[in-house]
Amino acid sequence: MQHDFDYIIIGSGFGGSVSALRLSEKGYKVLVIEKGKWYKSNDFAKTNWNLPKWLWMPSLKFFGIMKMSIFRHIVIISGTGVGGGSLVYGNTLPIPKTSFYKSGSWSALADWENELKPFYKTALNMLGATRNPKLFDGDLALKELAKNIGKEDQFENPEVAVFFGKAGVKVKDPYFEGKGPDRAGCNFCGGCMTGCRFNAKNTLDKNYLYLAQNLGAKILAEQEVYDVVPQDGKNGSTGYKIMLKSSTNYFKNRKELTAKGVVFSGGVLGTVKLLLKLKHKSLPLISDKLGQDIRTNNETLISVSTLDDTKNVSKGVAIGSLLHTDDNSHLEIVRYAEGSGFWKLLHLPLSNGKNTFTRLFNMAKQVLSYPIKYFKIYFVNSWSKSTTVLLFMQSIDSTLKFKNNFFGGMSTSVGKGAKPSAYIPESIALTKKYSEIINGVPTSFVLESIAGIPSTAHILGGAVMGADSSQGVINKNNIVFGYENMYVIDGAMISANPGVNPSLSITAIAEHAMAQIEDKSF
Repeated sequence: MQHDFDYIIIGSGFGGSVSALRLSEKGYKVLVIEKGKWYKSNDFAKTNWNLPKWLWMPSLKFFGIMKMSIFRHIVIISGTGVGGGSLVYGNTLPIPKTSFYKSGSWSALADWENELKPFYKTALNMLGATRNPKLFDGDLALKELAKNIGKEDQFENPEVAVFFGKAGVKVKDPYFEGKGPDRAGCNFCGGCMTGCRFNAKNTLDKNYLYLAQNLGAKILAEQEVYDVVPQDGKNGSTGYKIMLKSSTNYFKNRKELTAKGVVFSGGVLGTVKLLLKLKHKSLPLISDKLGQDIRTNNETLISVSTLDDTKNVSKGVAIGSLLHTDDNSHLEIVRYAEGSGFWKLLHLPLSNGKNTFTRLFNMAKQVLSYPIKYFKIYFVNSWSKSTTVLLFMQSIDSTLKFKNNFFGGMSTSVGKGAKPSAYIPESIALTKKYSEIINGVPTSFVLESIAGIPSTAHILGGAVMGADSSQGVINKNNIVFGYENMYVIDGAMISANPGVNPSLSITAIAEHAMAQIEDKSF
């Protein structure tokens, strides 16, 4: 049977980009479909006040690179655009600890820690991982915190996906023997998460996707897949029909393409949402485990604004330092570039309590006790210059479930373990110590302070690995149970809690999945 493509990949994030390159190298004809826009360096917003270029809210004609999704139990920050989450993530590429490989639904399927080692190495090379060479005010304060709590040996400059050449100086491709694009050195402006305008961040459009295009892969941006139908009406043995429509135009301009195989790589919010819909329509053989084992990395995101006007915590790369606080937890410093102060409109004084009334009471008490401090934070000081975000993550396991709701979206419920919480005692204690070091005042996202709903930038799971369809949605090679040539390769496949930024792990597992596919036979 003739198809338009051998493989159609839905999504251009870490999983989709790896798939595009490796399938192209194996001789397959590949198309990548991306919901977001195609951004070049000069297209990114200078600050996050430019909402149409920063936020993804199509109903308002905002087609930016960051999406914020609010659920009952969690607020999720994710990326859109060609390159997916790499456009908006903090560049950090840590390898998880041993507990990641020995827990969750995938643990008995392989000796993952050893099996994935060569693929982690490949991923680090492809993403241009380099040890952050410079520490700035926010990082130095974290280093002081490490010393104060007796953990100085657990402080590190992480490996990050950034080109540290001479600031602003353009050079020929430094990574792929001249096969990649020209690059320029990082100027440590802190603007990584609004989109790097200086060609220093190693986003996926500068490595995996760029090289895939050189081998003939096609990228179709501003398109959204709404249906995938097996051509044989059964398990897809003869291929699939993929239906798509415009994601940025009121006139949807629907079209249909065919492919031998399909790779779902739209991230948890894209892949799980689409598959939940299709399970009750065109893909009924998908496991009932779909939507389960959703993990949040047990995160808290707390901002601390310094009142010391001699400090500039916006300088550096997005995440330039981290501290391993115990065997299950670590703390990172996150920053935005000077001028990117939009977040202050969505932040309230940090307040904890068992219910909304208690949190509001504590919040009012703080403001009345320190009115001048809060006035300076919100109305005098530059928010981004004076504010750093403390990202606290844990590998302790708990899960949520996603399911379809009446309105066509998804809703959450608690799975195993305790529900996600904005109040983690260890995080609060570390925040207090850090605030003292920089003479700062802590604030948090409005829904954390009022409703107790935590935020995460690392939503994972929902289409996890298992020994069979009773235990997972995909097998150890990422193939969807019940279908042929159908894969899930993105954050939805992550089957345990990594407790660290997951982009490198997604990349490594995607490399592993692609290594199992044979070259095309002509």
